[in-house]
Amino acid sequence: NTSQQRETVTNDHNPKQRERERQRRRRRPPRTVAPIYTMNKFVAILFLSLCLALAIAQDVVVETISEGKGDAVTKEHFYKSMVTLYIENDDKSKTPSGWSTRVEDGAKKDEPFEFRPGTNLIPGWTEGVLTMKEGERAWLHVPASKGYGARPMGTPGGAFYIPGNSNLLFDIEILGKVGGTEL
Repeated sequence: NTSQQRETVTNDHNPKQRERERQRRRRRPPRTVAPIYTMNKFVAILFLSLCLALAIAQDVVVETISEGKGDAVTKEHFYKSMVTLYIENDDKSKTPSGWSTRVEDGAKKDEPFEFRPGTNLIPGWTEGVLTMKEGERAWLHVPASKGYGARPMGTPGGAFYIPGNSNLLFDIEILGKVGGTEL
């Protein structure tokens, strides 16, 4: 105890030590940055999760109905296809759009649709068919942002109609290259 008292007395007489001691006593408890940091981290994770969900929602999804046995679809060729277009509702149910190349889905006759990926097509169609092979049949789930966006297509009550901001669902079968053999 005597040595502690001596240190205290000695420290009291040393102006630098005394000032340090005074500042140490005056120090406030450390700021609590942890809750703010935690909250910012939570908000950042929430934001990133939302961005990821939106990015996933903006992806074209190809759901194979039957495998193709032919070559992969490329931008270099024109292709023949049988197609039925639906509007994909939020609950994943489908509403006919009125456009099809198949008699069983309302066309007057079976008449293949010819296309070249990347030419005069919505981005989602090109993105989806480029993952397919000749002979393959698949559902192409196309978000509105890669479809027609906010623009409505067709005429309400007409032959076909797609409201603005509609997610699209194509039942598409790639028959083969134009001028080639159908698979």
